[in-house]
Amino acid sequence: MQRRYLSLAAAGLTTAMTLSLSACGSSAGGGDVTLKLVAADYGDNEANSSKHYWDKLVKDFEKQNPNIKVEVSVYSWKDVDKKVEDMVKSGKAPDMAQIGAYADYAAEGKLYSADQLLSIPVHADFVPALAEAGEYQRIQYGMPFGASTRRLFYNKKLFAEAGITDPPQSWSDIAADAAKLKAKGVKMPYALPLGPEETQAETLMWMLSGGGSYTDSIGKYTIDSPQNVKTFEWLKKNLVGPGLTGGDPAKLNRQDAFNAFAAGDVGMLNGHPTLMKQAESKGIDYGTVDLPGADGKAKATMGVADWMTAFKQGGHRDQVGKFLDFVYNEKNVMDFSGEYGLLPVTTSGSEAMLADSKYAKLHSFLRQLGGAEFYPANKTSWPLVSKTVKAKMGTAVSANGNPAGVLSDIQNTANEADNAGQ
Repeated sequence: MQRRYLSLAAAGLTTAMTLSLSACGSSAGGGDVTLKLVAADYGDNEANSSKHYWDKLVKDFEKQNPNIKVEVSVYSWKDVDKKVEDMVKSGKAPDMAQIGAYADYAAEGKLYSADQLLSIPVHADFVPALAEAGEYQRIQYGMPFGASTRRLFYNKKLFAEAGITDPPQSWSDIAADAAKLKAKGVKMPYALPLGPEETQAETLMWMLSGGGSYTDSIGKYTIDSPQNVKTFEWLKKNLVGPGLTGGDPAKLNRQDAFNAFAAGDVGMLNGHPTLMKQAESKGIDYGTVDLPGADGKAKATMGVADWMTAFKQGGHRDQVGKFLDFVYNEKNVMDFSGEYGLLPVTTSGSEAMLADSKYAKLHSFLRQLGGAEFYPANKTSWPLVSKTVKAKMGTAVSANGNPAGVLSDIQNTANEADNAGQ
């Protein structure tokens, strides 16, 4: 199976929040070691910030391990990767960082591998597809922390008003349904967010639905493959050209598309589980289906993972391992997944979620996880390639865009970056 990866890029707070989360109940002076963890914020306001999750978890851990204190700094997704990068460059790497990438740090020999940290039962409990996606040169350095898959969301009320009785199963269905929605005055029949926030995600979803991807089975970039060129030529001709996206996709960011869906202005879009809560909070009656493909259901969906990493610099391998064993116990995994509408990254957590009817709306996302495909996070060239996709991909489907030319440009950048990293 190909190893691909995507940062969830969950909506985070706009300002960094640093919080020392040492347990109040610990005995004074009882800590022999203080671990430092930098974590990303999965909340979209202070009330549901991840700092509350970590506060409780650390308090419970320190009660059981009074000789280990844990200080957690929580930052928005917009800031957290850069914050860790700056810490590492200044020679002050945290003991742990829960972030969006791991390959660069692994390539530089800065990380402990998962098997150096975790007990055998905990290490073996990761969902296999996620464990594999966290490997660099066949050794797991990225420990999955949050996960999701993608499905097509549609607004049931808008579909009914347009006389659409069934959700789309293929590209031709998407185009036909979008035309009916436009005729009924829907502002954005199909939301296509190719703006800079998360272009690389929408791009991969469409690549997969067209039978392509970023890389092949041996990890070679295939960005300008015939399948991918055909996919974006279809988008330009059949969705963007006829005005079925409600505007220029290059200027539409993912969160803005989600907000528009929750406001009742979008007929269809690709989304992840957190959109369910946002839509429900605004009273939107929605449905989800597997990603439509060129001639029927897509063969694969996009898998999403963020990564827990552990840096060697502090030398606290045993204490970090003990803490991460606690982080990944079934209760804590389920508490986190339930709070933020994400999928458990462990097999035990996945089985528990599938057995619990209160998570019924997540079951369709969870069943896709084992066969999902991820970004090529195991390639040190991926950050530059992702940045290039964000900068250029939206122009491929614009009025004067040239999908083949844009994909070729990105392919050339990818090849150069890949060769430079070897």
